[in-house]
Amino acid sequence: MYHHVKKLMFTVRVDEPDPRFGNMLLEQFGGANGELAAAMQYSIQGLNCEDPDRKDLLMDIGTEELSHLEVVGTLARMHLKPTKFDRQAAEADPLIAIAGGGGINLFNSQGNAWTADYLKITGELDVDLRNNIAAEARAKIVYERLINFCDDAGTKDALQFLMTREITHMKAFSLALESMQKPAFSVGRIAPTPGLVDQYFNDSTGTGEHGEIDTRGPWNEGNGWVFTESPAIQAEPGTVVVTESSPPVDEAGLDDLLIDELRDILHAEKQLTKALPKMAEVARFDQLRELFEQHLAETENQVERINECFELLGKTARAKPCKGMMGLIEEGQEVMAEGEEKEDAAADLALIGAAQRVEHYEISAYTTAKNLAQQLRHSAVVALLSKSLAEEENSDQLLNQVARSLMSVAKMPAAIEQAEQ
Repeated sequence: MYHHVKKLMFTVRVDEPDPRFGNMLLEQFGGANGELAAAMQYSIQGLNCEDPDRKDLLMDIGTEELSHLEVVGTLARMHLKPTKFDRQAAEADPLIAIAGGGGINLFNSQGNAWTADYLKITGELDVDLRNNIAAEARAKIVYERLINFCDDAGTKDALQFLMTREITHMKAFSLALESMQKPAFSVGRIAPTPGLVDQYFNDSTGTGEHGEIDTRGPWNEGNGWVFTESPAIQAEPGTVVVTESSPPVDEAGLDDLLIDELRDILHAEKQLTKALPKMAEVARFDQLRELFEQHLAETENQVERINECFELLGKTARAKPCKGMMGLIEEGQEVMAEGEEKEDAAADLALIGAAQRVEHYEISAYTTAKNLAQQLRHSAVVALLSKSLAEEENSDQLLNQVARSLMSVAKMPAAIEQAEQ
């Protein structure tokens, strides 16, 4: 909820209006680094933020930026006021004088309309905070330049206030980022390619008349940097540059984790090949029975794919007891036993519920294994797991469709009975 208080955050005083300077001020009203852009950027980031503490920070500063917009707008309007009645002043900016009647509008100093393209919003809190620090730095520089081009004492006081608050916001955003305790170069969730990430390409070379000399510094030497000649001038292109196809370094033991997941899935799928025929046998409706039979064939193929994954990884296709699937199948057996006493539709709906719990378990398992394989860049394994994952997701959707049909069937006797009454 916003509430407008009829008082400026900083009282504005202009002794000598300067329409040309008023036009410059519009850069901080409707420009890329201006107050409206900042207010919208921080507020929308805040609305998207799941972290309550940092959400409060973003909404606090976003709201303050709206008050800064009011200060800048008032300051610009006071400087532009002569364009309402003075021809010479109006010539400083005909767009403002003629189209806007001497008032402000959402344009920058060049007359370009404000646009949401100015906003930097990624939905990744640490990345957004870095964007905000940079935004405040740019705005600080704009205010500094405005102060340098201003002769009016009251205006300079207001600009000094606004410029100082940019530094305040930079400090707050920086400390919020620091409090997340996230490494500076840990951006997103996918790790960079080992080796490649530490290669510095010397892509601008030359000496004397042929160009400036190469320089070295902490940006390209020491601290793990590998100074590499430009790929464009290597004698044998590609022989020095570390590429995406380079063998990954498994520092976190992800290979072992992937193998463990695959062995768990293998046991789960083998259990399911024994359970599905029983589920098909007790299903009352043909549509559900056929779906179980179809998924049995898919499950048998999925077992073969898991075996192929082990072969690609150079590991033995050995199953590890999957207690999760064992529990789900035991629960399914209870559902089948209880279903003997139920009406057809109710019995099959309970059976679908048991089957969907199995599907969701498998979807979770395949998703985890696929993500691990992607991280380790086992592309062939990813392709096999993705195919099985798609089949599990499709099977879950088909079970949903059958369930909706059976619910309609289950409602029919009650509707007929009510109609007869």
